Amino acid sequence: MTSAPTWPRDLHPDLLPWLLEESDPAVRAATLQRLQGRPVDDPEVVTARRRAMEVDPIRSMLDAQHPDGWWEQPGPGYAPKYRGTVWSLVFLEQLGADPADARIQAAARYVLTWCPTSAGGFGASTKAKQANPPPSMVVHCLNGNLVRALIGFGHLEDPVVEAAVDWAARAITGEGVERWYASTPGPGFACGANDRQPCAWGAVKELRGLAAIPADRRTPKVQHAVDQGAAFLLSRDPAIADYPMGYGNTTPSRSWFKLGFPSGYVTDVLQVLEVLTELGHARDPRLEHAVTWLLAQREGSGRWTNRYAYQGKTAVDIEPEREPSKWVTLRACTVLTAALAA
Repeated sequence: MTSAPTWPRDLHPDLLPWLLEESDPAVRAATLQRLQGRPVDDPEVVTARRRAMEVDPIRSMLDAQHPDGWWEQPGPGYAPKYRGTVWSLVFLEQLGADPADARIQAAARYVLTWCPTSAGGFGASTKAKQANPPPSMVVHCLNGNLVRALIGFGHLEDPVVEAAVDWAARAITGEGVERWYASTPGPGFACGANDRQPCAWGAVKELRGLAAIPADRRTPKVQHAVDQGAAFLLSRDPAIADYPMGYGNTTPSRSWFKLGFPSGYVTDVLQVLEVLTELGHARDPRLEHAVTWLLAQREGSGRWTNRYAYQGKTAVDIEPEREPSKWVTLRACTVLTAALAA
């Protein structure tokens, strides 16, 4: 067992018992691991995770799955948002679903078969047929989300995941890329959806995927990409989020400031802090304002509210919107225990 993070004085002492309530086993399992340092095979983690598979939202999400492993329609699974195959797999990983479950592995195998492109990365195709997306549809946000989910479900060494990781590293640094496509028109997270400028949302997702690779297993190429990506995110104050904006926009999207759960392709300020914390930058002075901003988002109870819950968009509602959120609170506490602990 790794040592449990020190509980900062800035956080309400009642938060931990609330997050550990047995009535929310998925949150309990994640809290035991993130805030108490319990290993995945700890008996309490195993019990909570097993129970989480038997109740909503995980139960209903898996009940909606086709026996072949897909959701809603066969094919690469980007549509419909946010009920299709790729979204379901990503959200299940965020919920801490058990990789040992046969349905989870069926979904992983389906994605590994139909989402890769010939360029190496995962492609965002909405077509309802079993055909791989063209290279022009590779996009940082989807690639990072799927790399993160597939590594979480035990596929770090799968050749398809390794190819997606290699694509991410080459696309970030611009090294060894033979051709730029519409969605990824250049290095440094440049994206067609952001008027060919670097996209911070894509950067966060891609870095979350690469951060899931243990540091001692990252190749020099991948580590170079991680370092370059972290430098990009640290080049702005996440609490202001004035990252490059295309199409004449001068004001960051309001979604940046709506802390939520689960997380699709949209990114919030907290997720920037999360990935930079995972990469060892929790105490970086450039994040101090963002940490202060995060603390200021608490309600009077000391809890954080879910302001972006995807209600009505997923197979089953995961949390109510505009109410105190265990998942958002857990996200915040994970960052703050690293940033504020003595």
